[in-house]
Amino acid sequence: MKNISFTYDNCLISSDRINETAKKLEVEIRNTVEATSKGYDSEKAFINLLDDQDMLMEIEEIAKDKKHFNPKYLVVIGIGGSNLGTMAVQEAVLGKMYNYLSSSIKILYADTVDTDYIHTLVKIIERALKKDNNVIINCISKSGTTTETAANFKVLLNILRRYKKDFEKYVVITTDKDSKLWNFGQEYGFDTLEVPRKVVGRYSVFSAVGLFPLSLLGIDVKMLLEGAKSARDLCLNNDIEANLAAKSASLQYQHYLRGIHIFDLFLFSKDFESIGKWNMQLVAESLGKEYNNKGKKVNIGITPLVSIGSTDMHSLAQLYLGGPFDKFTTFVSVKEEFNVEKIPSLDDSTELVTGIRGRTLKEIMDAIFEGAKIAFKKKRRPFTEIILPDKSEYSIGQFLQFKMLETVYLGFLLDVNPFDQPNVEDYKKETKRILS
Repeated sequence: MKNISFTYDNCLISSDRINETAKKLEVEIRNTVEATSKGYDSEKAFINLLDDQDMLMEIEEIAKDKKHFNPKYLVVIGIGGSNLGTMAVQEAVLGKMYNYLSSSIKILYADTVDTDYIHTLVKIIERALKKDNNVIINCISKSGTTTETAANFKVLLNILRRYKKDFEKYVVITTDKDSKLWNFGQEYGFDTLEVPRKVVGRYSVFSAVGLFPLSLLGIDVKMLLEGAKSARDLCLNNDIEANLAAKSASLQYQHYLRGIHIFDLFLFSKDFESIGKWNMQLVAESLGKEYNNKGKKVNIGITPLVSIGSTDMHSLAQLYLGGPFDKFTTFVSVKEEFNVEKIPSLDDSTELVTGIRGRTLKEIMDAIFEGAKIAFKKKRRPFTEIILPDKSEYSIGQFLQFKMLETVYLGFLLDVNPFDQPNVEDYKKETKRILS
């Protein structure tokens, strides 16, 4: 299998500086390697999800059981780390327009308490149930007490109970063992899948959080994990020159020291938009901290952006190329697309744009991408480039694991804990106070 490639010729940081910073990461790389032998007892527990065969067997068994119902819809109820990883993989592998073309199970996400959105989702589900179609509900909350998730679960479970006498067969719970949600699931006889306690939500895509719904959709989760394993091997390499995550984290840290605190993931694929949103949470929650590891108030962090090529070349490029020098860009592209669309070579007397007749859309996108990179280079705007071989499960697994380890290394360099999110609790406490 081919690996993702990473180039940094236009990062505007010298190799000496990058290697100097990367050397500082040797301690953290060793600590991360040590964590691979500690199972789920380490704060870096997420890297051991890839080797958990018992977990994978249980997930595949439950997914196989639910497929027997030939469900028309799978509804994933969860927010943030409970659904962004699933959405990222699903859209990247199956396509953003999957639901419109799929003749098998379709997927819906209940990740907000926006009343109009949920009302529409309820209508879709009710219409299916009235026609005697089946619907699987997968409720996901690590803590088991997420307000939005609990509210949506109650609404959708009530709909399911109205149409299915044996409604418990159509529900799967994913949560921490012995959480309130876990106990609720046990009480009603729902299938329950455990999330290891030390696996934080934004790092949980390779746990039951992501693997169950993805498996139910027919995605090859074994190849997803194989890709992640290959990235783990690359990014735990003591040879800094070969360690993609250490290299990438080092040059980003150097830009941070120069006052560049806005990092843009510029994805040249519409199907990768949700990968961008997943990365936003990963970077923002992991690195945006009020206090550092020594307890000193620092109010530190990186602001992650997401841009989609070529769409956002027509909305943000003016700012990126002409605005302040406060952004660092990572371009992400795909070498081989699965589909080919060609512009017809018609004998029109007028050609609206010269040079496109008879070309494929991939050739045009590649030309736009090259044009963007040349423009960034001429304007001295720093960037790196990641190329994925394709949109297969293997490639997507590689990319997600690479970004997770890159974030862990950035946390080490910034001297913050990349696994907690204490300030997220601020709004949750106030919300529960208001509701009570």
